Amino acid sequence: MMARKRLTVSYPTDLLIAGQLRPGAGAARDVENPASGMVLCSVRDASEQDVAEAVKAAAASWRAWGATPPAVRAARLRQLADVIMAERTWLARILVAEVGKPIREAEGEVEATAGFIRHAASLLETRYDEIRYTGRPDEEIWTRRQPYGVVAAIIPWNYPSALVTRKLGPALAAGNAIVIKADEKTPLSALAIAQIVARTELLPAGLVSVLTGAGETVGRALVLSAGTDLVTMTGSSQAGKAILADAASQVKPVHLELGGKAPFIVMADADLDLAVADAVTSRHMNCGQVCIANERTFVHESRYADFVARYARCVEGLVVGDPAERATQVGPKVSGAELDKTLRILRESVSQGASVMTGGGRLAPPAGLENGHWMTPTVIAAVSDDMSVMREEIFGPVTPVSPFADWAEVAARANATRYGLSAYLYTSDLRTAMNASRDLSFGEVYLNRVGPEEVNGFHTGYRESGLGGDDGAHGLDGYFRKQTVYLRF
Repeated sequence: MMARKRLTVSYPTDLLIAGQLRPGAGAARDVENPASGMVLCSVRDASEQDVAEAVKAAAASWRAWGATPPAVRAARLRQLADVIMAERTWLARILVAEVGKPIREAEGEVEATAGFIRHAASLLETRYDEIRYTGRPDEEIWTRRQPYGVVAAIIPWNYPSALVTRKLGPALAAGNAIVIKADEKTPLSALAIAQIVARTELLPAGLVSVLTGAGETVGRALVLSAGTDLVTMTGSSQAGKAILADAASQVKPVHLELGGKAPFIVMADADLDLAVADAVTSRHMNCGQVCIANERTFVHESRYADFVARYARCVEGLVVGDPAERATQVGPKVSGAELDKTLRILRESVSQGASVMTGGGRLAPPAGLENGHWMTPTVIAAVSDDMSVMREEIFGPVTPVSPFADWAEVAARANATRYGLSAYLYTSDLRTAMNASRDLSFGEVYLNRVGPEEVNGFHTGYRESGLGGDDGAHGLDGYFRKQTVYLRF
């Protein structure tokens, strides 16, 4: 275990409401360091009046912004990305403190935070509209992309910096205003970005607001507001269903990126060294708190014993400790509630007959971090598809490994889930790879590699993993609505 490293970090606590940095008018909420259990600071939630003010200011600002030439909007966004990168050390330390994310991962997230904005600016400059023709000689049909107006964006706790700009970048590029609700457990990264937005004055006042508070109150107020025109949310499937129900009364468009239960399939002809290394990385990034992480590992029966032995050795060698230390590979779970959920799933599966190969419970905390939310990375075998660990989203450092006999079997087992976000396949055979791209019913299929997803891809899920998607040209297109103009001249 690593010794604790103390860093002095200033934590932003003001919300950005209608162009002003100020505390919310709601109740105060403590923000916890999950590694130590200590309170970092207190942030006041937004009130319903704060939500109304933010939406009103956004509605008043987006038309002028949307009429600004795309090249000018793109230039402003790139300038904002540059300022974010200039603040990367501060932003990374906030991530370490409020999420418990290892510093190397936190630095990578800040790179993505700026990268999402830059990519949106580039896509904006290559945007196009369409001209089509009718049967009349002096007539055209224009299909034009127009901003929606006010975007309500609801952000989860696991990537609280990058997921802010994953939505802010394309929303602003398309000419919209945006009101962001940060997760109440990890609001500080979003508030730091809010501080940067306000300080730079690159964007019109009121175009961006950043609020915090519970989803049931602040998030719901944004969804139900008659002033918001589009809702985009990343989070749990349960929360996504509630948002869909609330938005239905106004027939309001909703984009959802929800949970996952990704299969990680290792064929008999796979490069086993690569498959083991990638499986360890994917399962343990951000302490397993990633929606695209491999949640179910399937290995061909001829390679199963070898894979499990190698995988367990690698997991036992992971450095679990203070996330501020550069050698740390796995930090704590984000909260006591999240830790308890993962432990419950593990206990239920063991009681159902699963066998623990390594790990298996709470971790003795590193020195100085005794009140943190620590768990031993765990590998379990002898699992069946009806066990909790194979059905529920684990969202923690627990890997169930199961053998299979042939492609037809494993494809059917992989698809037997209510989720449909990501899937992984390791093989050296092109035909098998092509079968996977056809047979696996998931929005993303990774062949001989793991995530994170690329900014110029399209991050989308099937079934209870969501609607719409993020990233790339398709992601940007989701922030435009289409208008058809019939012109006779």
